[in-house]
Amino acid sequence: MKILHTADWHLGKKLDVFYLLQEQNDLLYEICTIAENEKVDAVLIVGDIFATYNPPTEAIELFYRTVHNLANNATRLVLVIAGNHDSPDRIEAPETLAVQNGIFFIGYPDTELRRIKLDSGIEVLNSEPGYAEFSIPSFTEKLRIIFAPYANEYRLKKALETEDHESEFSWLLEQKWKYLADKYCDNNGINILVSHHFFIAKGYKTLESTDEEKPIVFVGGTQAIDINCIPEQINYTALGHLHRQQNSGTAERNIYYSGSPLSYSFAEAEQEKFVLISGYSDNACTDVKKIALKCGKKLVKKKFENIDETLLWLAENTDKLVDITVKTDTFISSEDRKRMNAIHPGIISLQPELTIGIDGSGPEIDSDLNQDIASLFREYFRYRKNIEPDGRIMDLFREIISE
Repeated sequence: MKILHTADWHLGKKLDVFYLLQEQNDLLYEICTIAENEKVDAVLIVGDIFATYNPPTEAIELFYRTVHNLANNATRLVLVIAGNHDSPDRIEAPETLAVQNGIFFIGYPDTELRRIKLDSGIEVLNSEPGYAEFSIPSFTEKLRIIFAPYANEYRLKKALETEDHESEFSWLLEQKWKYLADKYCDNNGINILVSHHFFIAKGYKTLESTDEEKPIVFVGGTQAIDINCIPEQINYTALGHLHRQQNSGTAERNIYYSGSPLSYSFAEAEQEKFVLISGYSDNACTDVKKIALKCGKKLVKKKFENIDETLLWLAENTDKLVDITVKTDTFISSEDRKRMNAIHPGIISLQPELTIGIDGSGPEIDSDLNQDIASLFREYFRYRKNIEPDGRIMDLFREIISE
């Protein structure tokens, strides 16, 4: 049996004003091709399907089209759980139609799948909140999945049916998972844990989050979960939430973040992206293969010494999305910005790094505080930057003041 693991698609995502839907379309076609070429038997899509709770119609259509292709006329099991960017209700809305195609949507931690047998042979043999057991054609092994889609701490404690608000969330999950694993996950099947949360690895390699991920990891969500909470019966843990592909540092435990298939911020610039395929034999995970994804524009951050150097590099790298910093003794003129944008269609950010006046050593500021506020701002700007603020800066300042 072979299982493909992917996560954090963030369909509908924008980088500034650059819409990534075409990039995502190409990328998801590549993932479908990999699933076909590798002849995988199941696909796990582990949360953050969409970039927002209310994604654009085009993103929703792309998602449904992709999972339908992955399911391959109900001959391949596809299981999808919600992430912190997803609406659980939206994820579960097409469940009645989806299951007929071998696609199982799970939005809530206490979702219970209906027992069903499809003409293709895929069958839900057993189910209770947080757990499902599947039969897949051509395999005698049963596929058992314990699932934990993202939910805030209140919703998760409610799903765990506890009023104990003082107990550690990680401990409560550990007890739930242990109960399910002890009840169902013996050595006569393949046992998987699927979760969209932030796991910490006490005693193992520290799992890495980017600067952009830290707010979703630490603020307004759930406590971090110790990987030691994962039951020992689990053969493979498929995680979503962090965008860098990584594992817990212990190969025998097979605890993996697949990472996002595209770089979604310049904190992820230059990262290589993957899907993971785990292989199973004799009721054990025998190997985990990383397959690098080739579609999608690369994100690149570059700093240049002058405008001419910038223009030359941009002309040679039009296939990338770029964050550009240019050293200059003044602001980048509108003419230079137009030249750069004409050469390169994927400039996401362009800012100057001023080489004079950055130490606050400019002319003395006028101490006459009876001046109007625009004049005071002009004096302060000249003092800090040693240059006059241009019209664009002054217009922005006046707009802020008017607000």
